[in-house]
Amino acid sequence: MNIKIHDNQLREAAAKGMDEFFQVFIDAMRAQVGEELNAETMTQLTPEQITIWGYYILREEVMDGGFIQLIHNGYAPFFFQNPFAKAMRLWGLKDLCKLVYRAKDTYDALDDPSPLTAECSDEAFMALFEQYPMFDDMDDEFVEREEEFTAGICQYIDEHIDAFAEIIAD
Repeated sequence: MNIKIHDNQLREAAAKGMDEFFQVFIDAMRAQVGEELNAETMTQLTPEQITIWGYYILREEVMDGGFIQLIHNGYAPFFFQNPFAKAMRLWGLKDLCKLVYRAKDTYDALDDPSPLTAECSDEAFMALFEQYPMFDDMDDEFVEREEEFTAGICQYIDEHIDAFAEIIAD
């Protein structure tokens, strides 16, 4: 789908910083296809658009509750069984690619990952962090490097802007 963004809106966001620049694309996609990334909305987006929406989800989930939350909220298949990490490598974010692959390998090595995705109380969810400490270092690395990763995503978007949106002159 051809996501449309007004040039003045993009310029204003870019002047405020990379988070605002990135958010303009997420907001435009949500406004045009719906509020969540799912099978239906993915058919309306290009692979590049799906990838930045995926990064948005990754960033929100990991910054809020680490890879445990990302997995608990059902995103393991999207990140671990699809070419998201490969896309990060191709976009020049090699360290982010390696981090996602490490999380995938850690997840795949679990004898039984089902407790990570089972419905549970807040207390039981918090206990998952103690039960699965193997994700802690990856969580820390993402949090420490989030600005660097987001800057890399924004740089890629800026250098390939036509792959993400049609910029409408004002």
